Amino acid sequence: MNTVYICFRGAKFWELWIRVFLPVLIPGSFAASSVGQEPGALAPQPTLIPASAPLSGEHAWPRPEGVIPVTQFGAVGDGVADDTPAVEQAIRLKGSVFFPKGIYRLTRTVEIYLPDTGFVSLWGDGTARIVMSGSGPAFRFVGTHKGTASPNTVRPELWERERMPVVSGLEIIGDHPEAGGIEATGTMMLVLRDLLIRETFHAIRLYIRNRNVLIANCNIYKNRGIGVYLDDCNLHQINITGCHISYNEGGGIVSRAGDVRNIQVTGCDIESNMPLDPAVAEASPPTANILIEATDGSAGTAEVAITGCTIQHTHQANDSANIRFIGTDAKGRAWGHLVIANNVLSDVQVNIDLRNARGVSIVGNTFWQGGQWNLRAIDCEQLLVGPNLMDRNPHYESQLSGDDALLFVRCRDITITGLHVNGPRRKEAGAIFEECKGVHIFGATFLDCEGNGLLLRNCSDVRVSQCWVRPPQGAPPSWLPVRVEGGEKIVISSEPQ
Repeated sequence: MNTVYICFRGAKFWELWIRVFLPVLIPGSFAASSVGQEPGALAPQPTLIPASAPLSGEHAWPRPEGVIPVTQFGAVGDGVADDTPAVEQAIRLKGSVFFPKGIYRLTRTVEIYLPDTGFVSLWGDGTARIVMSGSGPAFRFVGTHKGTASPNTVRPELWERERMPVVSGLEIIGDHPEAGGIEATGTMMLVLRDLLIRETFHAIRLYIRNRNVLIANCNIYKNRGIGVYLDDCNLHQINITGCHISYNEGGGIVSRAGDVRNIQVTGCDIESNMPLDPAVAEASPPTANILIEATDGSAGTAEVAITGCTIQHTHQANDSANIRFIGTDAKGRAWGHLVIANNVLSDVQVNIDLRNARGVSIVGNTFWQGGQWNLRAIDCEQLLVGPNLMDRNPHYESQLSGDDALLFVRCRDITITGLHVNGPRRKEAGAIFEECKGVHIFGATFLDCEGNGLLLRNCSDVRVSQCWVRPPQGAPPSWLPVRVEGGEKIVISSEPQ
């Protein structure tokens, strides 16, 4: 244990206590000295000085014993000098690279080839800024893992050289139109935590192949591309927890193509990840705060849990969605095993947008201000919509702009139970089912729906029972709790009112 010097100005009682009694209680931990004592003078409290710090001269930053800062490899950290060579040398020679307070300018991507560098940790205490002044990511990790997460596919040399690269406690900003944040491929157990990444193109991009990725406690803010991008990646096991992901124009968390399993997004605030400029938004393809698109993927995307998040904004973007899942892969197979639970969802054109998804559970969420729809499902099967609240709160003026209805088109085998819907507007009904087969609606509540309560159009094998369907005030005589247009094998109990 390092000795801690405790300096006093006077105070014989406290000096006696420090000199005699404290060393007995904690042997070898403390030494005492008095500076400028005068008899009878009593300082209110001691001043603690780490023994590793000089008693005078330049300030010493706190660090674990043996840590060498990147400045000792030639980095300047003034925001002007090119610190790229120094950072590269520190990684090559040390592996554990600490960035003390400063602004470190990079002019090219720092390539980290893990078989050559060995274990790597790039870290700071939150006071260092990395400015990427060239094209490409600030840091690119390249590993050689070609197996899965199964232990028998992990080569021994991976445990000895490559496992768990870490980036933590840094700010990364872009100062070039094509500047990125962090990229990784071939890694095993990549850890990204306590980061601020902003003003880049893609903040975090994972591609080709990675396994067991952890992204935690990060602020991913105002990037021109995507916040967290799974780019045609073979990736099983990624946890994204406790992050703020907002104002990224290409989407918040985006997975496109690839072979992806086990995405967990938990406890995050994910907002406004789409173009905010109306002209740009109109010209851009629809995106989402969370977009999972299996199209062109080799094996689709499945086993996804989105839980305990606040996901919202903005209805002004073209066909914007909070969660959009497009489940068909390149072979035409529909994927899913998707859980969306206990989230707060609001202020987009479609709160949850499902296409070609199979095996989806939506439970415990609060919805409002779905500009077009709170829930839209097209060509999906095996859907469970359980207890959720879709409300129109009059204390939110913006609530007036949302239609807030539900739409199911060509879906099969749907169960809706315990759902509470209040105040859908400007649609033919609060919940619309078109050409659906195998629909069971049980114990649900639909209040004050304009148009009608439910609309069943050309559906078959439908059961509606023990629901409360209440008309809005001033509803016309044509308003019906359940309107049926065509279809067959439809059973409606006498209980809807």
